[in-house]
Amino acid sequence: MKQNIWYIAAAGLAGLTVFVHVFAGGPEILTPTRRSALDPAVIAVLSVVWHAITWILILNTGILIRALARPHGEAILWGAAIQLGFAALFIGCGIADLGNLTQMPQWTVFIIIPVLTAIGYRKAGARI
Repeated sequence: MKQNIWYIAAAGLAGLTVFVHVFAGGPEILTPTRRSALDPAVIAVLSVVWHAITWILILNTGILIRALARPHGEAILWGAAIQLGFAALFIGCGIADLGNLTQMPQWTVFIIIPVLTAIGYRKAGARI
């Protein structure tokens, strides 16, 4: 069976995203938030949300790795939908809260991964 380079690229980028989220985003966002003067309940909720996003990113990476063995699975489309949802959130919040898209450029990776996934899906002979 020929390997789908598009799924490999998407899975690699998704894995890199997990790494950056944990090892760069954690110290930049989570650590200062946890040390802030916010109400402890707010900090706890933000911590749960941060770790939930980490888990979702890990699952999306797993979906893409699994796609190498099962290139037509429906989970691939759900994973891509989640990634596009993240892109929309970064774009919407970037514009609404910061007035720009440059301070939170994460939207770009959350568009690139589903594009690579869609190309891989089509190359595998599946139809969306």
